[in-house]
Amino acid sequence: MELAHSLLLNEEAYNQLGEFPKAEFIFEWLQFLEKLLPVTSRADIRENQKKLVEQLTSLLNNSPGPPTRRLLAKNLAVLYSTGDTFSVYQTIDKCNELIRSKDDSPSYLPTKLAAVVCLGYLYKKLGRILGNSFTDTVGNVLKAMKNAESQGRYEIMLSLQNILNGLGAAAIPCHRDIYKAARSCLTDRSMAVRCAAAKCLLELQNEAVFMWSTDLDSVVTLCFKSFEGSNYDVRLEVSKLLGTILARALTSKQITASTKQNFRRISLEDVMELLGTGFLRGSCGFLRASGDMLKGTSSVSRDVRVGVTQAYVVFVSTLGAQWLERNFSAFLAHILDLVSQSHPKAIQSPVDAIGCRRCVSFILRATVGGLLGEKAQIAAAKEICQAIWKLKKVVDAAMSDGNLETKINTTDVTASQHVLVCALQELGSLIHGLGTTAAPLLQDSSTGVLEAVISVILHPSISVRLTAAWCLRCIAVALPSYVSLLLDRCIERLSTLKPCPEAVTGYSFAVAALLGAVKHCPLGIPHGKGKVIMTVAEDLLCSASQNSRISLQRMQAGWLLIAALMTLGPAVVQHHLPRMLLLWKCIFPSSPKDLETEKTRGDAFTWQVTLEGRAGALCAIKSFVSHCAGLLTDEVVQRLLPPLPSAVDLLTQLSSIYKSYGNSLKTPSTVYRQKLYELLAVLPPKAYEGNFSAVLKELVTDLTVTDSQIDASASLLPSLCHENDLLLLGPLLQETDHRFIEEQLLLGNSIAGGSLEYDPYSIYEKFAKGDSVPKPLPPALSVISAATRLFGVVFAHITESHRLQVLEQLLNCIKQTKGSRQQIVQLHVLSAFSTSLKHLANCKGSLGSEEVRRSALMLVMGALESNNPLLRCAAAECLARLAQVVSDSAFTAGLAQVSFDKLKSARDVVSRTGHSLALGCLYRYLGGIGSTQHLNACVGILYTLSQDSTSPDVQAWALHSLSLIVDQAGPLYHVHVEPTLSLVLMLLLSVPPAYAEVHQSLGRCLNALITTLGPELQGSSTAVSALRTSCLLGCAAMQDNPDCLVQAQAISCLQQLHMFAPRHVNLSNLVSCLCMNLCSSYLLLRRAVVACLHQLVQREAAEVSEYAVALVKESKEDFTPDVNIREIGLEGALLGLLDKELDPRLCQDIKETLTHMLTSMAVEKLSFWLKLCKDVLAASADFNTVASIDTTQEEETAKGDDVSVLTSDSDDRFHPFRNPRWSTRVFAAECVCKIISQCENAGSAHFDITLAQERKQRDSRDDFLVLHLADLVRMAFMAATDHSDQLRLAGLQMLQIIVRKFAAVPEPEFPGHVILEQYQANVGAALRPAFAPETPPDVTAKACQVCSAWIASGVVSDLNDLRRVHQLLVSSLLKVQAGKEAQNQQYNESTSTMEVLAVLKAWAEVYIVAIEKQKNQSDTHKHCLKIANSSEESLRDVTFSASGLLDLVQADLGTLSRLWLAALQDFALLTLPPEYASQLPAEGGTFYTAETIENARPHYYNSWALILYATALWLTSTGFIVVDPDEGVTNLSRPVTPTTMCQDSSTRPLVKSPEDVNTDRFHLILGISVEFLCSPRSDAAMENIIACLRALQALFDVPWPRSKIGGDQELGVELLNVLHRLILTRESPDIQLAALEVVRLILFAAQEHVKEKRRSAEVDDGAAEKETLPEFGEGKDTGGLVPGKSLVFATLELCVCILVRQLPQLNPKLTYSPAVPPGKHLLLSEDGSRLVAAALVILSDVPAVCSPEGSVSVLPTILYLIVGVLKETAVKLQDGQLPLTVAASLQALKGLLSSPMARAEKSQNAWTDLLRSALFTVLDCWDQDCLLQELDEVSLLTAITVFVMSTSPEVTTVECLQKRCIEKFKTALDSKDPLVQCKCYQLLHSIFQHPNKTVSYPYIHSLAPSIVGKLQETERAKPENAAELQVVQEGIKVVTALTAAAEEQHRAHLVACFLPILISFLLDENALVSATISAKNLHEIALQTLMQIGPQYSSVFKKIMASSPTMKARLESAVKGNQESIKVKTTKHAKNPGKSSSIQLKTNFL
Repeated sequence: MELAHSLLLNEEAYNQLGEFPKAEFIFEWLQFLEKLLPVTSRADIRENQKKLVEQLTSLLNNSPGPPTRRLLAKNLAVLYSTGDTFSVYQTIDKCNELIRSKDDSPSYLPTKLAAVVCLGYLYKKLGRILGNSFTDTVGNVLKAMKNAESQGRYEIMLSLQNILNGLGAAAIPCHRDIYKAARSCLTDRSMAVRCAAAKCLLELQNEAVFMWSTDLDSVVTLCFKSFEGSNYDVRLEVSKLLGTILARALTSKQITASTKQNFRRISLEDVMELLGTGFLRGSCGFLRASGDMLKGTSSVSRDVRVGVTQAYVVFVSTLGAQWLERNFSAFLAHILDLVSQSHPKAIQSPVDAIGCRRCVSFILRATVGGLLGEKAQIAAAKEICQAIWKLKKVVDAAMSDGNLETKINTTDVTASQHVLVCALQELGSLIHGLGTTAAPLLQDSSTGVLEAVISVILHPSISVRLTAAWCLRCIAVALPSYVSLLLDRCIERLSTLKPCPEAVTGYSFAVAALLGAVKHCPLGIPHGKGKVIMTVAEDLLCSASQNSRISLQRMQAGWLLIAALMTLGPAVVQHHLPRMLLLWKCIFPSSPKDLETEKTRGDAFTWQVTLEGRAGALCAIKSFVSHCAGLLTDEVVQRLLPPLPSAVDLLTQLSSIYKSYGNSLKTPSTVYRQKLYELLAVLPPKAYEGNFSAVLKELVTDLTVTDSQIDASASLLPSLCHENDLLLLGPLLQETDHRFIEEQLLLGNSIAGGSLEYDPYSIYEKFAKGDSVPKPLPPALSVISAATRLFGVVFAHITESHRLQVLEQLLNCIKQTKGSRQQIVQLHVLSAFSTSLKHLANCKGSLGSEEVRRSALMLVMGALESNNPLLRCAAAECLARLAQVVSDSAFTAGLAQVSFDKLKSARDVVSRTGHSLALGCLYRYLGGIGSTQHLNACVGILYTLSQDSTSPDVQAWALHSLSLIVDQAGPLYHVHVEPTLSLVLMLLLSVPPAYAEVHQSLGRCLNALITTLGPELQGSSTAVSALRTSCLLGCAAMQDNPDCLVQAQAISCLQQLHMFAPRHVNLSNLVSCLCMNLCSSYLLLRRAVVACLHQLVQREAAEVSEYAVALVKESKEDFTPDVNIREIGLEGALLGLLDKELDPRLCQDIKETLTHMLTSMAVEKLSFWLKLCKDVLAASADFNTVASIDTTQEEETAKGDDVSVLTSDSDDRFHPFRNPRWSTRVFAAECVCKIISQCENAGSAHFDITLAQERKQRDSRDDFLVLHLADLVRMAFMAATDHSDQLRLAGLQMLQIIVRKFAAVPEPEFPGHVILEQYQANVGAALRPAFAPETPPDVTAKACQVCSAWIASGVVSDLNDLRRVHQLLVSSLLKVQAGKEAQNQQYNESTSTMEVLAVLKAWAEVYIVAIEKQKNQSDTHKHCLKIANSSEESLRDVTFSASGLLDLVQADLGTLSRLWLAALQDFALLTLPPEYASQLPAEGGTFYTAETIENARPHYYNSWALILYATALWLTSTGFIVVDPDEGVTNLSRPVTPTTMCQDSSTRPLVKSPEDVNTDRFHLILGISVEFLCSPRSDAAMENIIACLRALQALFDVPWPRSKIGGDQELGVELLNVLHRLILTRESPDIQLAALEVVRLILFAAQEHVKEKRRSAEVDDGAAEKETLPEFGEGKDTGGLVPGKSLVFATLELCVCILVRQLPQLNPKLTYSPAVPPGKHLLLSEDGSRLVAAALVILSDVPAVCSPEGSVSVLPTILYLIVGVLKETAVKLQDGQLPLTVAASLQALKGLLSSPMARAEKSQNAWTDLLRSALFTVLDCWDQDCLLQELDEVSLLTAITVFVMSTSPEVTTVECLQKRCIEKFKTALDSKDPLVQCKCYQLLHSIFQHPNKTVSYPYIHSLAPSIVGKLQETERAKPENAAELQVVQEGIKVVTALTAAAEEQHRAHLVACFLPILISFLLDENALVSATISAKNLHEIALQTLMQIGPQYSSVFKKIMASSPTMKARLESAVKGNQESIKVKTTKHAKNPGKSSSIQLKTNFL
């Protein structure tokens, strides 16, 4: 294929190819040429133009296929437009010649068509350059059309469209001719030709004025005709034409008035009249219609009505939103008039009425719901409300007039019903869409929305009553605050108007609908409402028999209420269960005998009431089973069962009752059947197995009843077919934007679709997916679908013999019927059997013996050859399911063989399509049948079928089946990939575009092939690259296809290719294709586009975004998308689409795509993203306060020229988003939060204004979040103060994040202040509305979090400023104190729990921060505590004292502490395991009620941790000191409802001792913590764990709780075990450190306890001998520790766990394993080091808790660990610092060695031995010679020194040890490293001064000589640098100290040695000037030392001076020289020793 990539066609390569590869080659070359020509230079093109034109025109004769001819034409046009145009006329003449040719053979047809297409593209591209040649061309083309077949007509129409497009106004002479030709094509029998004609006429009307002026009527009538018998695509195109022309006619009155005097001006009324005619009378003229009227037949075919409906929508959309706003009342009046009494014929039958109502609803939804912004929607809702009031008055007048009985059926009343239904439905949908932004509409008393809706609840028509109820439900879902209010109102009316039948049904519908709304309102309704409703329902049922006039209504209403009540879920229902079960038991006769007597007694009316009542009861139980599965215990099921047999008995008797009492019982008995079937289907089959045979008998009768004329295939079968197979059956079954109205065309003539009045019980069910109003089908249909479902369940559970019997009976029934009836029975039976196979497959059951299989097979095979394609499709699926259930390979092979044989012999379309699909389905269910030969046979047959060009249907089904096989066969298919791909490509290049279904199947095949090839497509071999090219060619051919669904296939194929071989997909082309189709009118194409974008942006978001913008800039005229990508980029376009889109799946995809783009690009394109979000959010601001400017602008445009309405709105440029919906604004707010978190990951400059400004100055392209802070705050403010509650929540969340992230950013211009401080007014203003009384509790709860974050952040330093926000929290606290009585009655009680806990949590956070700041201030060195919710602690110095913040809290602390304790007590109760449920207080807790306990739980889980921490802090701040009991009284000045901890319940004494109160509180906190830490859920927030550990730390910081835990060893051990487990399961270092701190405190408590016991024992037994004192501490006098009981053991376990985790080498088992390579030191992370250090601190404290014997038991372990850490981490660091772990281990060692146990009598010997061993180990560290290179001798020397200094002399004075120690020091002294020498001197300095001479002397004897020797050497080699100088200085110090310590007789000798050395360091004056800094410093040090020593040992000094004159002279000159500057020198000296002291400070362990 590479050979095809050249400017000229490579003819040599071309001629070598076979026929089909030639076509492929040409297509590839043309593809390449299309990309190449625009980028080739003009000169090159002119040079090759002649040859190229020849090659291209010669291709015309090669009969090119459809995609090839389009490409050929495009290339010719581009070639002439960029090159010379002189030969273009020859090309045009050649095309005309080809068209004139008389050759009519099929083989010549492609050449003719190619010529036609070429002409179209040439004129389109070159337009007026071609002069007048067009008249001949058009004439010629039109002439050719007269005897062209459908393909020709199709191409000619499209070509004419292109010619018109290119010529514009120049083509006026031909307009009439083209118009005539197109008219005839618009009613062509081929649908594709109709579509093409509509496109041609749409192009024509741009210039042909007559179309929308003089000929308007005929154009409109023509369009109506075109709708007849049309398909979806035709309706779409023609409605576009019709709508556009009418809009044009309406808006262009000024222009035409002058040109044509006779032209009548067209008004809106005229246009509406024209459209209305089509809607009401169809396409037949007025005369014929009137004739039909006389006959009484309806003449409007449904497709015309649906087409006109779409035209209405196009008409309004073309005129735009502003036009609709201005003309809404006229438009509404007309639309509602379509279903009013002025056109009785349109609504004479219920079926027609429902159809018309659907259409009207669709028009209103698409225009009002789709075009208008929220403001305009509210205005529209008011208009609709007015309409409802008007109709209400008419009805009232009719009702009140004269005698009710006669008037009830007056025409006005019945007529108004359909108008009311439409108006109410639209009102409901509008408010539902507006959500809480509709609040102002409902508060507006002048409109009276609620009054209007409630007033029509009493309408005589049941459908109006139901729709009014549904409308109330919408209002309730949109505005949850109205639910309770409306419920109360309706229940009250229901009780007062009980005698009125309309009121009983109307208000019961309303209550049921509102109850259905509750599950969509997260805030719920008060629990007590359930009880009220249950009482009302019981009352209605009991009083039903009192008054026969309304007994039917009361019976129905009672059960409806109970059924609706069940939707509230188990929490509510369990309280009413006994009463409901009693009612259920009473409604059915208790025995068969009672049923018999019933039959003899009643009349038709009583039976009607009985059946209604029983159907209602069945419905209520079904509702119970569906919504309260949790309550279905065995006991309840047993109580449900008794009435079932009698219910089934009644079922069997129904037919005889129906016969006795006639037709009036038809509907009630059908409904009863349906409800019983539905209930049985959801009950466990075991429950009614005794009734199986009776039920089955009835089911078979229902399924095979022959009088049913309704074809239910469209409602039954789609759910039984696979969704991919439904694509074969045309767009009606696919999801489209017009599904709502198109559905009625699918359902057949006898039914128009569902409607609410068919089943009032559906009013409380969940909304169907994507649909608004529930649409139950008529009972006759519903009973069939219920029967098929139940049959599926029952059939799967009966015996084999019974199954056979049933199947044979069904087969007989099918045989006995004929014709259409037979098809209907077959349909029912197949649906039922297919459902049963589904059940069998699910429960892995088997079908049964050979006979059963045979019958089953006959049943399915019959349907597989049915005329109904839907039934064939279902039968193929059923056949495959049958094979799956039988799961026997021989059986499956047999099935496939039957299909093979059939396909080989049959010639009819029906059996060929059915059996080919059956093969594919078999593969789908059995994952490939396995054998390759079988696969080969399948593929061979399907290849043949897919090339059968006589029947597109056969091709489409065969290819679809092939795609299933490719998908399922997997690797087995590889051998067939190449031929299949060639076949697919050949068909794509040759099948006419009109056969869209074949192209769609080809697309699915290609997709499956790409998936099969998978990642292999990346390969570089020739074979792979050929396959890849074929795939890309196939995609290109599909992209060019006019059918949108084929384009969608192309996009998903390219998406697959991009996934497997991204380098080979041209991304810019793909992106441009996606942008073009982003706003397609086809839902499936939009979905494919967004799905593809979703995948692309995950890898290459930036590229995709750039290509999109580049595309818009390059393309001028071809591409004008609905969205402005140029200004707002692809991201903005997607946001705009999200705002308009209604399909939930698509919206979700768009959101995910945008989120991916945001995560990968938000940081780079920060300003762009923030501006996008700001534009969306700011668009909502004008909704709150509409600026006056806006209105004047609108008025001006209204006055201005109306033509502008058709062009884009003038102010669109300024506002990329006009009135976005609230859901879009919420998404924008969420995006801002995501942007902030992205910036957080991107770097600190985003949160540091100084850095950001610096970097911005360096590179202006850089952008940082902190520079946009003002915008962020503004956006958060706009969102937080919106009308929409969801947006308010998102805004508050955003505000909280901003406060958290920016709290610590300093303001560079005002030091000491932070950047957020300037926004405090905005924050306050954003928060205030959230605390208003009418605000929903969830918003207030969120606002509390923001308040606490704001106060805790420390942004505001001035207390007065803080008070604004603080005051909001105080007001909430007052609300909390008011208690349960003052609670809001609008919502569920659990919402007040949520609010109360949010307030308490907010206060807790503020209090915690206040306490922390106070701590930090008093002790700034302490490590800054981080607590959960304020981890971004402000790190700057808080300017106002922490006590200020504490004072704010202090005032309310008394109240708060009580409330906190009460909340914790509640939480403790709620965390009890279920088995203790009986112990919970019956009336609930302080803040929750017993009934709403489940709903309250999550709120407690959300907030307990911070409350716990705050309470612990408060208790520790009071130190658990309780003032005398009457203190409680003084603090109760405010009413406090929560029971305090002291007075918990009446059982306890009223006043407890302070000790008891404290103990209770201590155990409460400890209990909650332990319970939580024992098993924190895996999703438990880190913050909660840390807060919990912090609370324990705070608790044990105070003596009293420590004494409790110290004294209770079991408790201590348990707590340690819990902490151990926590450390094992949580990796976070923060958690582990906090846990270790708690461990330390527990150990400390135990130490205190042991000390206290020892002290008191000593005091008590003061006189007694010491020996007899009992042993305190663990280990008593045996030294044994019991695991599980021992605190010490638990502590050691925990420390070992930490240490071994960080340093695995410490584990003796691991040391020699291959996992740990020996001798490799690990450098721990900072966190790891801190953990190890903390563990070591704990270890060194352990012996203090033991008895002397116990200490001996633990000492080896402790020593092993401490020395081990030292050994493993003593590594030299670069800067000579000690690693943290080493410092900690030395510290721990020192603590351990100085333990009193080392000297206690009972343990001294053992300790001495063990310590010696430890010292031995330390010494051994040196001898592992492999470590020498990195071992840190200093640390080990320090350890030796610690041993020498801290233990008793007998440990270290042992000869062998001492000798080795001295050796080590000797080695160190000789070290080359000055740092080591220096440290060695320091350590020896301390050893030499050891008070015990036996210790110090050996060291002095061995080491002093070498020290002095070293100093003497310095004489020769003077120090070079500061480090060496330091060594000398330390040496001098040591010798000075030695001199001081020496005994008198030796001192003189020492001084005599020392003085000459010092004097040798002095320099004379001359040398001093030129000496190095080191030498000078040495000189000064020596001089200073001499001046100290001289006076001390004056006699020796003088003696030496006298004996050596040179020395004396040197000294004197030095003293003199320094005399003048001595002061300066001394200051220098003072500075100098600082260096050494700093090192000593760091490592001062001695």
